[in-house]
Amino acid sequence: MLNPIANFFQAYFAHPWVLLCLLLLPVLALLKGRQGQLAAFVYSSLKLVGGFSSPTRSRAGQILAAFRWLTLATLIVTLAQPRLSQSETKITASGVDIVVAIDLSGSMESEDFEVRGERVNRLNMAKAVLERFIQKRPNDRIGLVAFSGKAYIACPLTLDHDFLNQNIERLQLHMIEDGTAIGSGLTAGLNRLSELKSRSKIVILMTDGQNNAGKIQPLTAAEAAQGLGVKVYTIGIGTRGQAPMPVNFFGQKRYQMVPVDIDEDTLTKIADKTGGKYYRADNAERFQQIYAEIDKLEKTEAEVKKFTHFRERFQIVLALGVTLLMVELVLANTALRRLP
Repeated sequence: MLNPIANFFQAYFAHPWVLLCLLLLPVLALLKGRQGQLAAFVYSSLKLVGGFSSPTRSRAGQILAAFRWLTLATLIVTLAQPRLSQSETKITASGVDIVVAIDLSGSMESEDFEVRGERVNRLNMAKAVLERFIQKRPNDRIGLVAFSGKAYIACPLTLDHDFLNQNIERLQLHMIEDGTAIGSGLTAGLNRLSELKSRSKIVILMTDGQNNAGKIQPLTAAEAAQGLGVKVYTIGIGTRGQAPMPVNFFGQKRYQMVPVDIDEDTLTKIADKTGGKYYRADNAERFQQIYAEIDKLEKTEAEVKKFTHFRERFQIVLALGVTLLMVELVLANTALRRLP
């Protein structure tokens, strides 16, 4: 019986225990009534007023006292912080936690992908495919790591995919020092997954080069992933042979063909060691197919509660209390004015 009542007060008040102070108000009112008010006039003897009828409590005093107790009651309710919660919803979250590690090295500027007849660089292609992949997995917690010469957490694991997509859009080339620290990028992703209690942990690592920066070797990071039970899916981005790199030629965009240098052997070993798979994304269609295949990962369902924000309503109660106090003061000095 008590649990439903407690849950009710917890749902509508941030500090429901403060409401217990309301129980003190009747006691205080009773004690104050017995004590009585100070006399407006002092007589040397009660015989002087013996001819009057038995004294009665002043109606003005009762009204003003009522305003004072109501004001105190509203202030107590204000301290309890009344609030309205929007509906509590339950969503079904998969047991798969995914960290995507994306390469931001300078070579990702190569425009060797084509979408609707227009050239697209590797980074923008990777972002577009990743965003579509996220749309298909609304119930996964997904995080983001960006790496170049160093690795950084671009977004923690979250079910708020709108927030995740905002952070993906923020990724730009030349944000961090150049280089390709594959081992560091993988390790940063593992660090986000290591303390999570999920049934399936995945890292999707996208790069277009060879490890040439960072203090952690890619295969050392792969051994750590194996120990943590994390699958690593590696994706080599870019065409085979040579790729068109845009250059500025007297204010005009030109292309210079540069050799493609992806360490497919290391990427394959990382995937094999962790139970994942290596893919080569050498065109837009293949890139889509890769993520469609990864999307078929086993999913285990677990119920997770998701709460919306509370809408505070203490301002209304506080305004009511201030209004009652002002009305009391006005009446005490006008219509219900008492003798000093």
